[in-house]
Amino acid sequence: MGNKLKRFFLLSSNSLVMGVILALVGGFLDAYTYITRDGVFATAQTGNTVLFAVRAASPEYNGAIQNVPPFLAFVAGVLVAEYIKDKHTKHGRAILILECSLLFIVGCLPGSVPNMLITMCIAFVSSLQIATFNKLENWSYNSTITTGNLRTAAQASYAAFVEHDPESMRKFKGFAAIILSFIGGALLGTFSSTYLGNRAIWIAAGIILLTVFLYQKSKENMAEGQSSNNSGI
Repeated sequence: MGNKLKRFFLLSSNSLVMGVILALVGGFLDAYTYITRDGVFATAQTGNTVLFAVRAASPEYNGAIQNVPPFLAFVAGVLVAEYIKDKHTKHGRAILILECSLLFIVGCLPGSVPNMLITMCIAFVSSLQIATFNKLENWSYNSTITTGNLRTAAQASYAAFVEHDPESMRKFKGFAAIILSFIGGALLGTFSSTYLGNRAIWIAAGIILLTVFLYQKSKENMAEGQSSNNSGI
């Protein structure tokens, strides 16, 4: 019982618990930027790209320029994540520490700081998270965008409920938990941003800080550690 409880709180990069926590943060950050930064969604770049095209095709095409910096910040985050993966064996924890630090700094910035700078920071943090933590067990998922997760859950639900496939049922439950956590994060982000303003982002930083202490590289590593303990090594 004690070992099972310990393994539950040791978060692996591809575990359901880690996915649920990161989806909570993803939903929180979207709500935070929407409430405190003039209705902007900074974690996903699909809408940003569409807005760029719409504004570029309009008479006031100069407005399209404002959509470029978050896009570039997102790309930069992916590149930084890949660099850290290449240079550090414990890259997962390094990414979490960097994400937590940036979110804390954003909460310290005064309200006079331009929204564009904050949006770029959030886009950068989001891409770090997406590029590093993108597996739910053996399945690909996204902790800051729900479209792909919703599609996967819907596909799994058909095989689970129509074909009675137990693996698909497990997959459906996992992705349903991710989606519900994202919604919960958005609700938490909305309420906290409404009452706490810009400092609300410290809540997200605190959640990420918790994962820093509980993080393990993968489920396989956890299993190996458990096997070592059992053999007395």
